Amino acid sequence: MPWFAGVPRKEIEWYPTIDPEKCLECGMCMNCGQNVYKWTKDGPVVAQPYKCVVGCTTCETLCQGAAISFPDKQKLREFYKEHSIWAKVKKELKKEGKLEPQE
Repeated sequence: MPWFAGVPRKEIEWYPTIDPEKCLECGMCMNCGQNVYKWTKDGPVVAQPYKCVVGCTTCETLCQGAAISFPDKQKLREFYKEHSIWAKVKKELKKEGKLEPQE
């Protein structure tokens, strides 16, 4: 999928941070389908930040201690606008036929 429209993932600052003071070590973050987190003797850490799906906040939503946070979504939207990502993605999706009505 043309999700980033040619922008390298490491240029998109979207990944979680954990406030260790709030973390209850509930383990919900370890359900991340992208394996962003790693469990250590001190609890969870963000081990693979750039594997995080851009825009996803499921772990933040489910975190029992409200210890997980993400960058401001508005900054992400500004990045997408600045790099014309929406227009590029739409063009690629049209080319792939993914914006054609399905019956």
